[in-house]
Amino acid sequence: MSSEPPGFTLPVWACAAARAAVQQLHGEAFAAFQELLLDPGDLATTSVPVQVAAPLGDGWALGEARCDPGPGVLDLTRDLIVWALVRWLEPLPTPAAAELSWLLLEAGEGVGIHAASGELCLSAYARSLLAANLRPLVPAGRRLHVRLVIPAGRQLAVRTSNAAFGVVDGLALIGTQATVQRSAAPEQLEAALARLRTVAAAPGFGGALVLVIGENGLDLAPQLGLPPELLVKAGNWIGPLLVAAAEAGVQQLLLFGYQGKLIKLAGGIFHTHHHLADGRAEILTALAALEGLSGEGLATLHRAATVDQGLAALAADQPQLAARLRRRLVQAIETRCADYLQRHGHGRPGVGAVLFDRQRRICAQGPAGAALLAGLQGGS
Repeated sequence: MSSEPPGFTLPVWACAAARAAVQQLHGEAFAAFQELLLDPGDLATTSVPVQVAAPLGDGWALGEARCDPGPGVLDLTRDLIVWALVRWLEPLPTPAAAELSWLLLEAGEGVGIHAASGELCLSAYARSLLAANLRPLVPAGRRLHVRLVIPAGRQLAVRTSNAAFGVVDGLALIGTQATVQRSAAPEQLEAALARLRTVAAAPGFGGALVLVIGENGLDLAPQLGLPPELLVKAGNWIGPLLVAAAEAGVQQLLLFGYQGKLIKLAGGIFHTHHHLADGRAEILTALAALEGLSGEGLATLHRAATVDQGLAALAADQPQLAARLRRRLVQAIETRCADYLQRHGHGRPGVGAVLFDRQRRICAQGPAGAALLAGLQGGS
């Protein structure tokens, strides 16, 4: 395991900036380190640095933090500036009403919102983190308005898969914990293996487990009815986790993720970090050729900026062929996973795959994946 200090996720830096700004509303001196409660179940605090905090006039104050995901981490949030603009709101008529609505969170420039609702895209952890650290600074009967801003967020968002999950206009605050998990690093694999073994050894475990890919998958899975207690965040180490699941006695394994990520498995790539291997365009066009696409249509598909865009354009032009291609893709993933387990001496678990598109919709289910998804959603 690495001895390097951990870095913090984007919600932690946003919270530190907001806390520093609220201190300015109280007229306190600037504190370069904010003592934050990072775990709702732990009273210990952690020092998180901020860059600056100051009153702005007209009742507003500003806090600024500079993100640091930790040493050795390839993360687009490195050195990212986060602002928190805060002010007091008019009190509501009754103390009870004020207590229920003491915090108003707003997405400013560069912070992602859900395209369907226009609401700030914030994970449950991020919301609880802000509440735990800001509530003690809000006097009884007062209400606090927090506007989060990421000046470079809109530009950086195009380099993420946020749009694949219906998040627009900036970066989402969807971290599910305080510290950054290094998806390509050995310690991330160790954490996933530990979680997998804990789930498989739990009393009453029924033999089915779900590997979710990335923070977006981890956030979306419970919303679609998948039991949270069966979820394991896979990161990029999918191959070793397949073998570990077999060794832990898992009988059925559902792979649950974005089509632009899981497509790599259809090409036999079982460590999916893009710094190690990609091949998505080549895999997609090879499968499309097997479905009969040729000539300029095949070349256009290969030139698409993303798997999602390529499939969407194909669906607009040749919907039946696009549907067949998605079925072939997800079946190839299931077949490749079965072959991978056989090569490593395991006939189990049975692996199913379910893929999602950029609108957070199921766009493809393999034969095994469809059955497993239905069973898990039904609580079996």
